[in-house]
This record gives sequence, structure tokens and C-alpha cells, in this order.
Amino acid sequence: MRYLWILIGAAGLLLALALASRHRSPGHTGQLQPGSQAPEFSVIALDGKQLNLASYRGKVILLDFWATWCGPCREEIPIFVQLQNKYRDRGLQIIGISMDDGPEPVRQFYRDFHMNYPVALGGARLGELYGGIFGLPIAFLIGRDGRIDAKHVGPTNPSMWEGEITRLLAENGSSAGEFNPAVSNRPECYLAACNVQFNALRRRDRVKFAPFNSSTTNVLSMT
Repeated sequence: MRYLWILIGAAGLLLALALASRHRSPGHTGQLQPGSQAPEFSVIALDGKQLNLASYRGKVILLDFWATWCGPCREEIPIFVQLQNKYRDRGLQIIGISMDDGPEPVRQFYRDFHMNYPVALGGARLGELYGGIFGLPIAFLIGRDGRIDAKHVGPTNPSMWEGEITRLLAENGSSAGEFNPAVSNRPECYLAACNVQFNALRRRDRVKFAPFNSSTTNVLSMT
């Protein structure tokens, strides 16, 4: 009888795993690697217009997951504004996905920082498409062919952004220029937990945290 119950329990576990796999979000891709096709998505941007990743195919895309309360995100966004101004005509398109809980602080932040690229509110489903967003900032650099070229976790040296972007732009005949943002570069890597515990990976001598709540919606409208 004991072995019968063990067999019944094992069969029940296998059935539960099968059902879970069947009902998993269809866009889930696990950890994305360089060379992977960037998952498509469609959200409503701050201006109320539909934002489709597919509509930017043929451009070099910097997809930035960020939040208004994230310190290193606030430091990077002026860099992105400058990059968008400089390389827009050469084919660069930056897209911001805010992981804030609601739209109000995002609208104010957008105005205060004079953001010049589309921004939408993200959430757990969109984060899952990109392998899970467990810390901020996280950014993906996507080539003109729609494939992921690089992933950056934590604040990135502006010269590295410059080099990677100009390299991808040059693959289609665009030229590079100089970039000199008035910001300081620090060696920390900012990691966070998404309602789970994990051991922070140390980089240099300290680690800072920017935790966030992933229970968000991806619909915004301007007032």
C-alpha cells in the first residue's frame, strides 16, 4: 500500500508539471543570449500611441528597463537623451520601459528629464519575455536585424554605450562621433530582488540595491 501511494504521488506531480508547462506564458523565452531574436511586444506609450517593437526593425534599438525611483537609472537617462539626439538620424532608437507601479511619477519624470524617446509602463509579463527583470537598470542593445547584440545589467560606462552603438550603426554605413556626457562613472553593479531572496554578486568593493515591485500594468495615457 505504501508503494501505491508513492506511485500515485509521483503521477500527480508529473501531471502538475505538465499542466504548468502547458499554461506557461507563450512569450517566455528564459535567459536571452547575444544573437537571440529580441522578443516582440506591443504596449501603450505615454503619448497614448501603440508602441510595437517590430515597427522599429531596421534601426539599432536600445531597450532600457528602468524606474523613476532607481538612482542609477536617473543617472543614465540624461546619457540616453544625449545619445538619442546625436544618433537619431543615423538610425538609433531608444525605448524606455518603466517598471514603476503607476503612470503618475513616470509622466512627471518624462517632463522633468526632457526625455526624447518613447516610454511605456512595463510589468511582469514583459519582463518575463526578456528573461526576468530582477534588477534595475537592465538594457538590451538590439541590432538592425532584430537580434540582441548585448545585455547590460547595472549602470554602464557611457563610452561603452558609445562604442557599441556606433559599431552597430556603422554596419549599415553610419559613422561614429565623439560623446562626452557630463556624468561620473562608478564601478558598482546595481542588483535587486524581485520578491525573492538571492545572494548579491559583488563587483569591486560594494553593491547597491534598487528593488522593485513587478505587479504593474503596461497601459498609460496622457492627461
